[in-house]
Amino acid sequence: MRKPLFAAVVFLFIVSLNATVCSQQTSSSTNGQLQPEERQSTAMQLVSMFIERYHYSPKEFNDSLSSWIFDDYLKALDNQKMYFLQSDIDDLQKYRYVLDQNVSTGNLEPPFDMFNLYLKRMNKQLDYAISLLKNPLDFTANDTINLDRENAPYAKTEKELNALWLKRVKYDVLGVILGGKDEKEARELIEKRYENLKKAINKYKADDVFQIYMRSLMMSIDPHSNYMSPKSSQDFNINMSQSLEGIGATLTSENDYITIVKVITGGPAAKSGKLDDGDRIVAVGQGDDGEMVDIVGWRVDDAVQLIRGAKGTVVKLSILKKKDGANAVPVEIRLVREKIKIEEQSAKKKIIEIKEDGKTYKIGVIDLPSFYLDFEGKRKGEKDYKSTSNDVKKIIDTLKNEGVNAILMDLRNNGGGSLIEAIELTGLFIKTGPVVQVKDADGSIKVDKDTDPAVYWDGPLAVLVNSSSASASEIFAAAIQDYGRGVVLGEQTFGKGTVQNLVDLDRVSNSQNLGQLTLTIAKFYRISGGSTQHKGVIPDILFPSVFDPDEMGESSFPTALPWDKITASNYEHDNEITKILPELIELHKKRTDNSEEYQYLIEDNEKAKLKRNEKKVSLNLESRKKENEIAKQEEEARKKERANKGLIVLDDKGQIVKESLDVEDPLLEESGHILANLIRLTNGNEKKK
Repeated sequence: MRKPLFAAVVFLFIVSLNATVCSQQTSSSTNGQLQPEERQSTAMQLVSMFIERYHYSPKEFNDSLSSWIFDDYLKALDNQKMYFLQSDIDDLQKYRYVLDQNVSTGNLEPPFDMFNLYLKRMNKQLDYAISLLKNPLDFTANDTINLDRENAPYAKTEKELNALWLKRVKYDVLGVILGGKDEKEARELIEKRYENLKKAINKYKADDVFQIYMRSLMMSIDPHSNYMSPKSSQDFNINMSQSLEGIGATLTSENDYITIVKVITGGPAAKSGKLDDGDRIVAVGQGDDGEMVDIVGWRVDDAVQLIRGAKGTVVKLSILKKKDGANAVPVEIRLVREKIKIEEQSAKKKIIEIKEDGKTYKIGVIDLPSFYLDFEGKRKGEKDYKSTSNDVKKIIDTLKNEGVNAILMDLRNNGGGSLIEAIELTGLFIKTGPVVQVKDADGSIKVDKDTDPAVYWDGPLAVLVNSSSASASEIFAAAIQDYGRGVVLGEQTFGKGTVQNLVDLDRVSNSQNLGQLTLTIAKFYRISGGSTQHKGVIPDILFPSVFDPDEMGESSFPTALPWDKITASNYEHDNEITKILPELIELHKKRTDNSEEYQYLIEDNEKAKLKRNEKKVSLNLESRKKENEIAKQEEEARKKERANKGLIVLDDKGQIVKESLDVEDPLLEESGHILANLIRLTNGNEKKK
């Protein structure tokens, strides 16, 4: 039996550890050195207790785990090895195998000692970098910089470290010059950037240090268990309203850059089509004429305050595109701030017409950005409460009346949401039966089923997914695939097959301001027995992807829980699609081999992969200008080639004014063709009302 989460049990635990932590540091700063607070020691001990008792797959806190935490924390502080010397690392080795013991005793001296040394080194190196910016820099030498030093050795001497920083300074200044500034302006901007970085890090409080360390500790267990400090908890609790205001994107800090974690469907960023997950924001400007403020090195909360603003106002962002890799040059993007309405996150429909085999097929596309549910409305028994399944029912009725031949569920970039709604949505396309299995930490397995025999659409069906389709999206796609109810198309999905629970540490203790814990407590399994964890859902027909699974998705996390299998549920698989799948794949291949737009897409994806893999970059100004000019010429040549083939229409300035595709999204168009083939190969079973 699992141990119940009784506050009384935790209270007794707290009483027993108070004597341990009360003698430890209570001041957050001593002589300019950040020190842990008593409540943080308490929080760490509480977290370790929850991991031991309630995590789905708890790990023993031992020397091996201690070593992993030590390395990950060092990476969090100095991932590119630009601050610590090898002698510093040698000295810090005394902490490598004691962190596991310190978790149970609440001793936080090692991580704070490591941070204080980092702070000292960071200030010293930034002072040196700023001194370099006082004089003109030489961009005529054929120097290069290695932008990925994660696996490089630490510098042995200050001279060696300073040489690395000279290259870093040149690289940063060169990027600004290529963005249109002169050399002096570029040096002044980078100097201000380094000063801002110093100010931001020197403003860190004990809670900030504690959260960085706890992130490494929790990451050693699994990538989705996490600790949030009181301030982060407060931000998390209002995250939905905050993240959906302004530009419609959630942000994080990564290697000193404010980085886009997720572009929110329906927001200004998504509507612009110019921002992607992983893009870095280097500067922000207010209004059309406002000065661009460099935000490299800023804290996320400070950057968010600058980016957010009143609805209807203009914000300009200077962006380094992820797809451009190490050679990225800042591009300016103009957005109008707005607050995303719930309707923007709701299911929407459109009809695309596909010509295949001399016939025209009407394909109903249902775009689903998330699995949403008005829990309060459902609890109150409201007849027409807002939910994914209720909205899709109405859309299906409309599509039937409009005479569609097939339905395509577009779940690309759908990060999940309500498990209940994933089950309900599956039920719209099957009679009754199991949809997903959930395995608890104690080994018990619950099978969630659709019990409503009503089927809202029993005609041809496809599900389109990509590497950002996760969690509830994967449950729906997997169920449709396991039943053989429809064909799954696209990229291998993210692979998040775990369940987390949120624990407010203040509510289970006699202390305050302890923060919150998200803990992995269960795992999802398909009705066929395999987990969606790690592997995700592999489509029946794969489309080209910009990212490989080990670059983006659950399999990119070193501590992700593994894929495994349990006994399959009792369900019936329809073999009709299985029988015709080889022919569907062959038709898809023939069509895409001869599709110029599809081949352009594959070519662009391969170029993006090559750019991302470029780690060494020239520090010669003329060489970089030449590289950028070649890239620009290639882009212009591509546009002219497409225009000559009638694929696009250009204006007199060479800008694209019209895409000549039947459907502007090549992957959506190809999905429509696959459905048209599916209809023909299944004897014209086009629709049933």
